[in-house]
Amino acid sequence: MTTVASGDGGGGEGELNKPFTPEEAKEIIMSLQQPAVFCNMVFDWPAQHWNAKCLSKLLCRKQIRFRIGMKKPDTAPQFETMCSYIDATLEEFLAWSCGQGVNSCGPFSHYDNSKFWAYADYKYLVNVFEDNTDVLQNVMWSDFGFPGRDGRESTLWIGSLGANTPCHLDSYGCNLVFQVQGRIPYEESSVFSKVNVINPDLKQFPQFVKAERHMVTLYPGQVLFVPRHWWHYVESIDPITVSINSWIELEEDHQARIEEAITRTLVCAMKAAEDPTNSKAWLNPTEVEGTSHEINCQYLNGAISAYLEHNKGAETLKLTEFKINGDHGMEAPLKKRKLDIHTRTKEKKSPCHKLAMNTAEPQEKIPFGLNLIPVLPSLQDESSERGITESDVNDLVKESGGHLGKLNCTKEQLVMNKAEIPLEDSIVSDSTTCPSQPFISTDDLLDCLVNPKVISIVAQLLLQKRTCNFPE
Repeated sequence: MTTVASGDGGGGEGELNKPFTPEEAKEIIMSLQQPAVFCNMVFDWPAQHWNAKCLSKLLCRKQIRFRIGMKKPDTAPQFETMCSYIDATLEEFLAWSCGQGVNSCGPFSHYDNSKFWAYADYKYLVNVFEDNTDVLQNVMWSDFGFPGRDGRESTLWIGSLGANTPCHLDSYGCNLVFQVQGRIPYEESSVFSKVNVINPDLKQFPQFVKAERHMVTLYPGQVLFVPRHWWHYVESIDPITVSINSWIELEEDHQARIEEAITRTLVCAMKAAEDPTNSKAWLNPTEVEGTSHEINCQYLNGAISAYLEHNKGAETLKLTEFKINGDHGMEAPLKKRKLDIHTRTKEKKSPCHKLAMNTAEPQEKIPFGLNLIPVLPSLQDESSERGITESDVNDLVKESGGHLGKLNCTKEQLVMNKAEIPLEDSIVSDSTTCPSQPFISTDDLLDCLVNPKVISIVAQLLLQKRTCNFPE
C-alpha cells in the first residue's frame, strides 16, 4: 500500500492509503485483458479540482474550439464532419449550458441547448495551457507506474448533456480515462463504425444483434482502463462533464503503424486510379480527403524505419515471428483503418510498454475488488432500457468475437467490444456485397487486400526486403 498525505496542504486531515503502488498499478494495466475501473487512486491529484468553473479561471477567458451536434434519435452516428464548430470561452459554455440567456453565451447563442450539445474534445493540455505550463504537473500518471507522465501527454474533454463520440477503436496504445466532473466522453480513433450503438438499425446491420455490451458509468475520481483495440462509444449524461485521458504507448504500436501505412497506400492508390472523387467512401468520417501517393509512401518508409530502429540488435525477422493480427487476440477490423499522419506527428516519443496479452496472469489473479472494478457484460434487457435520452451515460462498446461489451463509469457511458473478429457490417464501409453482382469491383478487391492478416504478411515481407537491401 502506498501512503500519501491527503488534503490541500492545510493539514489535519490525516493520511490515506492508495490501494496500489505505481509498480502494482502498472503490472495490473499491462496484464488486464478487459476494461476495468480504478478507484481511490487520484484523490491527491490537484487536477481532481479541475471542474469547468475551475478551468475557466485557469484559462483566463482563452477560447477553445467546441463541436456542436444535434440531440436527435437518428440511427446513423453524428461524425465530426457532420457537426458545426465554434470558438468560445468556458465562461460562455457554462452560461449556455446553464441557460443564462443569449447575451452571455457568445457564439453559443445561435444554438438552443435543448436541441444541441457542445463538446470540446481531444484538446491536448499542453496546447490548452501553453501560457501556464506549470499546471500540467497536476495530472500525475506516475501513480499508475509511468514516471514523468503528466498533463503533457494528456488530453482534455469538456461536454454538455448528450455530447458523444461515435463508436470507434483506437489503433494505438491502451487508454486511461480520469473522470473529473460529471459523466463525460473521450474520443479520437483510427477506425469508426457506421452503427449507432445506442439506436442501431438492425435491418441494415443485422449481425449487430449478436453484440454483447459492457457498459460502465464513470464517476468523478475514478480512472477507467480501456484495453488496446476495444470498440467504444462515449456519451456525456450530465449537464457538464470533464475528463482527462492519456494513451499509453505499447510495443504493438510499431507494427500497427506499418500496417496502417500499407492499408492507406493501397486504398488511396486504387481508389484514385478508379475515380479520384470516390475515395471518401474509404476514408474515416473525420477525414476530408485522401493523401497523395508520395506522402503515403513517405509515411510507410518512416514507419518501417521506426520499427527497425526500435528492434535494432534483434535477430533477423522471420515471418512466423511477426505478429499476425488475430493470432494473439489483437485482430484489427477488416476495413478502413485511418492513418492520421497529421495528428500522430504531434506525439512525443515515449517509452513503449509491452501489453502482455498472452503472458498475463489469469484474470482470476487480478486483484479485483472495491478498488479495481471489472467491467462485465450487461444483460440484454438492461441495455434495451437505455435508448437515447437526456439521462443517458457514456457507452463503451467492446467488440470481440462478435461480442459487444459494456462498462460502468462516471456519468458518461462507455460501450466497448474487443476488435478480434469484428462484426462485418459494423465497420465503416460504403461497399456492399451483392450475390448477383456479375463482376469483382475495386471495393471487393480492396476488402480482400486490406484484410488484417494479408496486411500483416505484406508488412513482414517489406521488413525483410528492407533488412536485406540495407543490412545493419
